Amino acid sequence: LTFGTAGLRARMGAGFARLNSLTIIQTSQGLAEYLLLKLPHAATSGIVVGHDARHNSELFAQLAAAVFEGKGIIVWWYEDIVHTPLVPFAVKTLQAAAGIMVTASHNPAADNGYKVYSSSGCQINSPEDAGIASSILLNQEPRRWTTQASSLRRPILTTMQTEYLQSLRGLASLPEAAKIPTQFVYTPMHGVGLRYMMSALEAIGMKNEMTVVDQQAQPDPDFPTVMYPNPEEKGALDLAVMIADEKNIGLILANDPDADRFAVAEKVDGVWRQFTGDQIGILLAHWTLSRIASPVTADDIMLTSTVSSQMLSCIAKIEGFTVRETLTGFKWLGNIAKDLQGQGKRVHFAYEEALGYMFPNVVHDKDGISAAVVFLEACSVWGSPWRKLEELYAKYGYFETINTYWRSPHVLQTQSTFSRIRSSEHPYPTK
Repeated sequence: LTFGTAGLRARMGAGFARLNSLTIIQTSQGLAEYLLLKLPHAATSGIVVGHDARHNSELFAQLAAAVFEGKGIIVWWYEDIVHTPLVPFAVKTLQAAAGIMVTASHNPAADNGYKVYSSSGCQINSPEDAGIASSILLNQEPRRWTTQASSLRRPILTTMQTEYLQSLRGLASLPEAAKIPTQFVYTPMHGVGLRYMMSALEAIGMKNEMTVVDQQAQPDPDFPTVMYPNPEEKGALDLAVMIADEKNIGLILANDPDADRFAVAEKVDGVWRQFTGDQIGILLAHWTLSRIASPVTADDIMLTSTVSSQMLSCIAKIEGFTVRETLTGFKWLGNIAKDLQGQGKRVHFAYEEALGYMFPNVVHDKDGISAAVVFLEACSVWGSPWRKLEELYAKYGYFETINTYWRSPHVLQTQSTFSRIRSSEHPYPTK
């Protein structure tokens, strides 16, 4: 079990290679000591703690919070399940020293995770991860093993939800040019997304008619209706498609279980088409571009990562804004967006092809709820998002995404494979 820029993510079970009460306590002790050493104000700035609905998520969050309180650190506590972006949102809003979210996102049911955000409200990046990992190794003996809260635990759920929804009002609203409100089927994939989707739609004044996939509506840590709770996986949207066909609805929206990713499918000429992450990203980017007050200049910036489509860069060359390409992951997209904003640049949007979309005025991480409401806002004007995508291809050129993945049987096999690639004299073709 190795702490990295994604924090921890592993199968739950006994032993030091699994997530369990002991490894959560050890990790929290190391994180607390690191923050107290590096940030003089860490104790009073506090740590935000949230969790999703997976097995043991609430227990792990309580254990972590108790460790922080034992170190004299204020804990900004989410009293109920939340979608992951609410943790970095609270870090930013409360100017906290750090935040942790207990979640394994769209991993299988046997997994869980411990995701860490820095005081910037972004995912931790190097060299912070190495510093925290070293601190964990120096704090292995559990000092406080309890779930009991102290006077240092401060509930924040109602306040942060209200402020988050207010930020969505500033991001999206039903345009005056809107067509008939869009009917759609929605699935939170057995996760936490439904309550936040419903609140978000109400907050921005949209009258869209949402039909929920009842079998996947409520949080269920066993994810009983899907092989993997990932909207990208083949078959994950089968129930949503069935209900959409029954109701004669042509649009499906989905979040993954912690609602930081966002997926779309549309029925076009009788055939269901599931959008790739790049296609959704381009549609959101172009809609965002259309909402920027003129004139658009090079100081208007959008970001994407090296594994994503080049289409956004081609649009930027024609329309006059700037695209920054980063390394893979929102640890890069979020931190670089934050740095650019600190330089006075106007950073409007960032995305990565793995269904992650970020609006930095809301949060410096991917957020499936904010992406959904902006997409619905755009659909109320476009009508069909697939037809809009075809218009963009006609104007800027056609781009195709072809990707896949392999499941590694063990982390040691993964490390060995990449070690061989990195040590190879010629790791890639030169022609």
